[in-house]
Amino acid sequence: MTTNASPEYLSAQKKYLLAQTDDEKLVALEEMLKYVPAHKGGEKLRADLRTRYKKLKEDMETKKKRKKSQNKAGIKKEAMQAVLIGLTGAGKSSLLSVLTNAVPIISSNAYTTKQPLLGTLDYGDVKIQIVDMPAVNFVSFDSGIANTADTLLIVIENQKQIEEIFPFLEKAYGNKVIVLNKIDLLNENEKRKYYSYLQSKKYNFIMFSCKTRENIEELKEKIWKSFNKIRVYTKEPGKKQDSQPVVMEENSSVREIAEKILHGFSRRIKESRVTGPSSKFQNQKVGLDHILKDKDIIEFHVK
Repeated sequence: MTTNASPEYLSAQKKYLLAQTDDEKLVALEEMLKYVPAHKGGEKLRADLRTRYKKLKEDMETKKKRKKSQNKAGIKKEAMQAVLIGLTGAGKSSLLSVLTNAVPIISSNAYTTKQPLLGTLDYGDVKIQIVDMPAVNFVSFDSGIANTADTLLIVIENQKQIEEIFPFLEKAYGNKVIVLNKIDLLNENEKRKYYSYLQSKKYNFIMFSCKTRENIEELKEKIWKSFNKIRVYTKEPGKKQDSQPVVMEENSSVREIAEKILHGFSRRIKESRVTGPSSKFQNQKVGLDHILKDKDIIEFHVK
């Protein structure tokens, strides 16, 4: 995408485009600076990259200060973070095990989870950080992590537990998803009553069973949608689409994804073509203000 760019630079640029964490972006920017074209036209690009590198370092430092409580607990917040909230015995650790690669201690004893535990949910080419928290009424419950998480997965066994849990989340700004667990223990009439109640309260909820894994795919999709983001796949002309998407906010435009790839890149775009949910037909030519949707494939042609 850069005039007279070396294969090493293009490779680093692709890594930056596909990066899902700040650390990955920083490493990619360092590589791009190392291999930026040496000709006169590359001077402005080098300055832009240095500005972006400096801003990213500053943003990372700001985030680090904001997440002191998380750092103390050994939790580094990733780009998308969901935390499991609930009372002891609700099945939070079992849910972490079902959703991620983590292997938590699962026991019928009360307050088994004494410190936050991490897992990673792989969903649709993106990675989502899942944190299993101690029970909300346990001494080691870290409200700092709960307050800054993007999504709160509130795991309950019955509707009364919602009223017990919510007072601990008064400062939490993340989207809340109620997970009614252990539905394998309910008969059909009990399921209908719970469903009607949660629906009447207009909660964002799902009925689930860690034992049978009933509704597990629906739960994963609900977790992903709680972040209000979209996956956009880039494609170079004449080549296959990239396997890893660029994660953007909902209602992002072609201009915004171009600028995420590289500051000032939108000014160099001669033509953009989109295939996917936001297009009327394959390879539709669109402008910079075109609003993208989840799973779109975009192809840039530069001047």
